[in-house]
Amino acid sequence: MFRAVCPMAHPVPSSTLDIEMAISVAARTIGSRTLARPGGLWAMLFARLLLFAGWQGVFVVAFAVSGSTRPLQDSAAWWLITATLANLTNLGMLGWLTHREGRKLRSLLNFDRSTWRRDLLWGGGSLLVLVPLGVFPGPLLGTALFGNASVPTSMLFQPLPGWALIFVGVMFPLTIALSELPTYYGYVMPGLKKMTGLVWPIVLLVGTTHALQHVTLPRLLDPRFMAWRFGMFLPFALFIAWLISRRPSLLPYLMAVHFLLDAQLVFLVPR
Repeated sequence: MFRAVCPMAHPVPSSTLDIEMAISVAARTIGSRTLARPGGLWAMLFARLLLFAGWQGVFVVAFAVSGSTRPLQDSAAWWLITATLANLTNLGMLGWLTHREGRKLRSLLNFDRSTWRRDLLWGGGSLLVLVPLGVFPGPLLGTALFGNASVPTSMLFQPLPGWALIFVGVMFPLTIALSELPTYYGYVMPGLKKMTGLVWPIVLLVGTTHALQHVTLPRLLDPRFMAWRFGMFLPFALFIAWLISRRPSLLPYLMAVHFLLDAQLVFLVPR
């Protein structure tokens, strides 16, 4: 009697249960694919450090084959080119990883239309800290390590032909802006925080590794030069890590700042 009055009391057809189960499984599968995998996270944490060294290694071999008596030093002059090639490789790796995880590469940018006005204010205010952190540690540390800040600067910026300057003037700041901060703070840091449940240890780890990548940009086997390259970026990188951890939607605005800062580097190359 009750079943005749209340249709909902009828048993659910098995085909309906199968459909609901399939939908549930698919939803769980899609959700799991959007999570970065541990292997990819740890690989990308150190990828840029190795990519910079690897691409410079290609130039070392090329100079050695061409008869150079100091291929490592000669290859170091081309670090803006090798860095650009590393950035392009980095972007390819990020694209492959995000595709494998079932999401778009642009999802790493954390852009939020609803907060863009406040993000602009935050971004503008952060420049009051970022600019001094980006400008002063290099000369101060260079003087402390070498006795003269111009010594490591002359090791970093060496003459390049005109065609190379034109190439790096466009491609270097563009590729580094699109790859560096998204790798560390759009992909690695949020993934490691979610995986480990830790916040400050991951912020410190990623910020420190961000600074450490510069010891192979360029790779010169000089302990003081390597210490200078690491130390001059450490305060800047740690502040960036804290800032994006606090407000992830700042990432695209800081990428724009990064582009503008690095676009000036070509003018430091001796003519």
